[in-house]
Amino acid sequence: MPLRLYMLQRITALLMAPLVLGHLAVMIYAIQGGLSAAEILGRTQGSVLWFAFYGTFVVAVSIHGAIGLRTILLEWCGLRGAALNGAALVIGLGLLALGAQAVWAVTFAVVGAP
Repeated sequence: MPLRLYMLQRITALLMAPLVLGHLAVMIYAIQGGLSAAEILGRTQGSVLWFAFYGTFVVAVSIHGAIGLRTILLEWCGLRGAALNGAALVIGLGLLALGAQAVWAVTFAVVGAP
C-alpha cells in the first residue's frame, strides 16, 4: 500500500475512534432514557452540530473503508492499477453517498415527508 494511503487510513482511524465512542454514548443514553425514534429525530432535526458530527463520521468511514477494501481487492482478487483504484473510488463514493443520505435524513429532512 502506498505510504499516502497507509497514513490516510491511520488518520481516519484516529478520527473515528472518538466519534465511535461518542456515538455509543449517545446510543446508550437514548436507550436508557427510553427515547423513541420520533423523540430522537426531534432532537436531531435542524441541528448543525449533529450534522457536523455524523457528517465527519461518514467521511472518515468512507475513506477508511474504501482503503481497507482496496487492500482486500489487491490481495484476494488480484486487481491492480486503474481497475484497483477505480473500484476503491467507486466503493468510497458509494459509502459516502449512502452515509450522506442517512445523515441528511436524521438532521435536515422533514419528518413524515415522502
